[in-house]
Amino acid sequence: MADKSKIQPLGDRVLVKAIDESEQVKGGIIIPDSAKEKPQEAKVIALGTGRRDDNGKLIDFSVKVGDLVLTSKYGGTEVNYNDQKYTIIREDDILAVVGS
Repeated sequence: MADKSKIQPLGDRVLVKAIDESEQVKGGIIIPDSAKEKPQEAKVIALGTGRRDDNGKLIDFSVKVGDLVLTSKYGGTEVNYNDQKYTIIREDDILAVVGS
């Protein structure tokens, strides 16, 4: 089931949704949400309008909608839309595509 979002990123930005990891208990201690690390694996939901080079030529994205990606830990801006949490990041904040 594909996510349908009405958020359209601009420029070289990419809309991603974090892949939730199951809550882990380490040593019998439940880790509160505030102490958990931000997930780094995400699904690409939408692509921006594209970045242009110095000559005005449109540069293609290296990722596509539906790709699973690894993102930099502290990159991007988190947004809430229709009770869903998304992150808008620059394509440069995508470190790798997982299993493509």
